[in-house]
Amino acid sequence: MNKLKTFSTTALAAALSLVSVSEAAPQRDQFYWLTEMNKASVVINADENLLDKDLAKRIAKGISEVAADAAKPGAKRPNKVIAYEPELIKKVGMDATMLHIGRSSQDMHASYNTMILRDYILSISEALAKTMQLLQDIAERNIDTVVPNYTNGVAAQPNSYAHYLFGYLASFERDQHKLKECYERINYSPMGTTVLNGTSWPLNRQRMSDYLGFKAPVLNAYDAAQTKPIDELIEISNVVTGIALHVGTFIQDVMTQYAQPRPWIILQEGGDNTYVSSAMPQKRNPGLLINTRKAASTVFGDAQTMLIRAHNIAPGFSDPKGASYWPTMEQTLAMLKSFDKCLTALRINPKRALEELNLDWTASQEVADVLMREYKLPFRVGHHFASQVVGYARTHDIKPLDFPYAEAKRIYSEVIKSEYPTGNPNLPMSEEQFKATLNPIEIIKNRKTAGGPQPAEMRKQLDIMEVSIKNQEKWTQEQKQKINDALAKLDKDFAEYLK
Repeated sequence: MNKLKTFSTTALAAALSLVSVSEAAPQRDQFYWLTEMNKASVVINADENLLDKDLAKRIAKGISEVAADAAKPGAKRPNKVIAYEPELIKKVGMDATMLHIGRSSQDMHASYNTMILRDYILSISEALAKTMQLLQDIAERNIDTVVPNYTNGVAAQPNSYAHYLFGYLASFERDQHKLKECYERINYSPMGTTVLNGTSWPLNRQRMSDYLGFKAPVLNAYDAAQTKPIDELIEISNVVTGIALHVGTFIQDVMTQYAQPRPWIILQEGGDNTYVSSAMPQKRNPGLLINTRKAASTVFGDAQTMLIRAHNIAPGFSDPKGASYWPTMEQTLAMLKSFDKCLTALRINPKRALEELNLDWTASQEVADVLMREYKLPFRVGHHFASQVVGYARTHDIKPLDFPYAEAKRIYSEVIKSEYPTGNPNLPMSEEQFKATLNPIEIIKNRKTAGGPQPAEMRKQLDIMEVSIKNQEKWTQEQKQKINDALAKLDKDFAEYLK
């Protein structure tokens, strides 16, 4: 069955539950927003003598009755203007259509699509802040945990696991900024622009914008319902694509460990985290990782579908409009929830990670760095020396901390004679310094780069990121409150027409 057709308002309400101040808040679906727009139209038009006040009271009562009917179990919730209006006519009579003068399904549908997307953005922002806090907490516990990092799929350098996590936190922080910027760009009201060039009725678009919690009315009437709705979906599709890519990359990096007989990072076994193979009793398949990666891939795929719908069509077509973005937003929220479970279930073995580092030569660059920094040897010469040490070690199955100092001196002398004849052929590093230079723990402690993995720098990054996460949470709550305050004001003013 078509996914969009089977998507229920109940599912939407569940996704938007984080947006409401009260657990008993109404469903903020299309029907909800159509009702709010109708309520605002009654108040504004009656206040400004565009609608007879006695008729306004009759229409207000009809709107309340339609809303009450829709709230009953199993009742229909009309999601289009042309389906909602007949229900209002049943309550009030044909005079109810006086409310529609100066409006169109174009600006009304554009408005509720923006308002539902607005709620989704705030839900995703809140969920992403939670994810970032989990990463932050794990990082704080693992400042001194030294692990291998990989480039091109090959072990590259030792690193603090906290530093690695902060690389992802930086990416998610950019995603948060994009969410905020997207919200700020879309939070303008199309209402009162009718189809594309306005109306001869002097509607008060500013008051409508205020009642619905928007920042301001959309400036250009053509933009309001013809181009802005498409731009909104293009932008949010790009934002959630970025989030999904970052989640998927993290998951895949952990997944590669499962190809090892002794991984240094895995999920805690049991529950929904792992499952035993039906044929091979030794296998503990990381089901939670697989399902989370699948969710990220679904977000990515659905987001591209949103772009394709908007591609190569003339203005005014409905292809990319409507509820087409709902499943993508739902899947984004589900993906982040699943990713949170992965983060909570991660188990890191620092001893095994260090063992992995000492099985390979991920610290070899430090040899070239020390020779250049302390003994003024050109870096490329030192690099070639370290590379030949690694080549010899692998040929003879020698681990870094077991490499014979005598062989290091011999190789150094040969490299100097062939590549740097003016240099001293005697290895300037003592045996103690040579061994210390290959120690991954000491490498991390001795880093001097701003933004590096050394403990002092990591504590600074922790403090900065903590503030960033709190600011994002604060911003999200402020936007929710602005919407709720606006709707509360509308309810109060509308109630005057129910007396």
